[in-house]
Amino acid sequence: MTTFTKVILFTDADGRARFKEEALPLNQGTPQSMLSEVFASGGYLLRTSPVGFRSQFHCTGAPQWCFILGGQMEIGLQGGVSRVFKPGEHFYSADVLPEGATFDSAVHGHWSRQVGSDPLVTLFVRG
Repeated sequence: MTTFTKVILFTDADGRARFKEEALPLNQGTPQSMLSEVFASGGYLLRTSPVGFRSQFHCTGAPQWCFILGGQMEIGLQGGVSRVFKPGEHFYSADVLPEGATFDSAVHGHWSRQVGSDPLVTLFVRG
């Protein structure tokens, strides 16, 4: 079966953000154009971030896809783990603050930054 790899940034049981991957089946359409099921979305927004942009640690407010349209985006986690996403790459950001928790920048969330010489251009699609 053909699949699409969904890269997920999520909040683990210990409250820390982590990456994992999940295979989404592409089991509809034709052999020339394999499709997934239709997923609901709650709107989208576009963002541009200048060269040198870097955020502080934060949690995702609402689960959303992030597609890199231009430039490069690095996502950093607690403990020094990070991944760089290039144009055409994506991740599903679902590292929301655990229910009842008070945000602690030493435990929760992720940071993001623009990498390289081109401004960062992203498309966020609410899940």
